[in-house]
Amino acid sequence: MSDSGNQTPSQDITRAAARVLLEGELAALATVVEAPCETVKSAPCEGSKAAPRVGAKVLLEESGARAGTTGDAALDEAVAAYARAFLDSRAEARTLRVAEFAPEREDLRGARVLFERVESEPRVIICGAGHVGAALARLAHAVGYRVTLLDDRADFVAPSRFDAEGIELVAALRGWTEALKRAVGNGRGVYVAVVTRGHNEDEECLRAVLAARPRYVGMIGSRRRTNIVLARLREAGFDEGALRRVRAPIGLDIGAVSPEEVALSVLAEIVSERRGGTGAPLSAWRRAVSSEQ
Repeated sequence: MSDSGNQTPSQDITRAAARVLLEGELAALATVVEAPCETVKSAPCEGSKAAPRVGAKVLLEESGARAGTTGDAALDEAVAAYARAFLDSRAEARTLRVAEFAPEREDLRGARVLFERVESEPRVIICGAGHVGAALARLAHAVGYRVTLLDDRADFVAPSRFDAEGIELVAALRGWTEALKRAVGNGRGVYVAVVTRGHNEDEECLRAVLAARPRYVGMIGSRRRTNIVLARLREAGFDEGALRRVRAPIGLDIGAVSPEEVALSVLAEIVSERRGGTGAPLSAWRRAVSSEQ
């Protein structure tokens, strides 16, 4: 329950949602969009002591904290139980009948609840502002991601190289570690692409980001180059599970050659990770059906 004193449920939810976004946390907002026997907040179901009301909201944080109420304590619990599955699904929004996630509530069969994901906008952090890094920064920004581009060479992140506003340029003149730790933060909603110019820079970047457990981390390079870097980190005592999460070589196999094509393959993998895609051709089903005929 909330400890916000005399605030109204609406203010309580607004305050909690603002904190979730500020701290880079994750939550689900559940809103009653259809109740079994009412259509407005001021008209409760006849004979019901605590009926859910259209427009009633509950904010359910991944940590378990909760703000607001549907007006039905048992439904609040059912909504909270389903919220984790909803967040794990990576969906942005989903509308369900209560019967789909709380079949025991036969009295609410006609009710529907909208679940919406609440999180800060996704960020792409790019280590290395060479040809691929610069192309990836521009493309990710165009798609709608917040972008931070870092390099230890100031002239590579000079504003004159980038026309688009919204790309944060960071000169890591004192080394990658501190600059990356500040950029990555707690890793929530963060996608890191390591596309530097050499083994040593790759290793320093990965050392800085792996502890934050970002949503995605990938490293450019041949199999030999990426194996060398990962072997060094393994020898340094990094957890094998953390190393397995590194996409190396980075990107999807689209036969990319130019820097822009490589950037496209990297961003495609990031989008696939964010949305829960497979990376498979959408037309694969058609070819499979044709081959069976």
